[in-house]
Amino acid sequence: MTGGGATVAQPNKDGTKQGTAPPVPIDARSKAKVALALGGGAARGWAHIGVLRALDEEGIEVGMIAGTSIGALVGGCYLAGKLDELEAFARSLTMRRIASLLDLTIGGGGLLGGMRLTKRMQEHLEGLTVEQLPKPFVAVASELNSGHEVWIDGGSLITALRASYALPGIFEPVRCNNRTLIDGALVNPVPVSVCRAYEQPLVMAVNLHYDVFGRSAVVKHKASPPADHVEERAPSKVGLTGVMVQAFNIIQDRISRARLAGDPPDLALHPRLNDIGLSEFHRAGEAIDRGYEEAKSRVGEIRRMQEAVLR
Repeated sequence: MTGGGATVAQPNKDGTKQGTAPPVPIDARSKAKVALALGGGAARGWAHIGVLRALDEEGIEVGMIAGTSIGALVGGCYLAGKLDELEAFARSLTMRRIASLLDLTIGGGGLLGGMRLTKRMQEHLEGLTVEQLPKPFVAVASELNSGHEVWIDGGSLITALRASYALPGIFEPVRCNNRTLIDGALVNPVPVSVCRAYEQPLVMAVNLHYDVFGRSAVVKHKASPPADHVEERAPSKVGLTGVMVQAFNIIQDRISRARLAGDPPDLALHPRLNDIGLSEFHRAGEAIDRGYEEAKSRVGEIRRMQEAVLR
């Protein structure tokens, strides 16, 4: 005690004064990094760019990224330091420019070969490997012959991205190490499980299908005889590609619900994208803005979970 009756704080063993919290060790701070599970969703996936922009603005550090389909594309470009280039490309897309990038193939495994898109990636990612990225990165694909879920965590980054977004019937499958790989959304649309397997303490998912169909339901229905075959002709008006894309949309939604129920993230972001079609890549600006707005609105929750991990 001093003469004035004030208590003099004695130093702690770590050098800090009593009554003050010791500094957070560096290894503890790493626990607060966010592992991102970026889901598939074709054109809706541009929303991932907005999410990453918001996290960067808020100083929320990303510890790893697991991506499926376009989630892998955006996540891989982000870790490669090419998000600016990807966003500029996405915002520049028009219906005409999209058509110019697609190369129709006949007799292949998909309607589109994808080589023109690959050439665009090569301009920025040529020679880069997954191992060279500054943070762990995993691209999820599906093996066509066995149905296995394939986690690509090494080798050519371009090959990993192409395999992850090889939408069946649209893009040709990717041959890699004697495996035929297609879009990872067929087996794991929002790869939270990948982040868990890498023992990440804080996992945040970005689900692009949350508000597309609403709550699932079973509808009882009686089939009536066709009247002038009106019902039979109706699907043909959608077009082959439209039917394939919408079918894939349903698959992703149902699998996402099942996988996330069994292995939920610590936090899930749900950008409102139900009015953006899977093939509407020319609406990148809208999708990016909505992803940004969703992430910004959830910053408080993210910080609270980071603080909980550090306690």
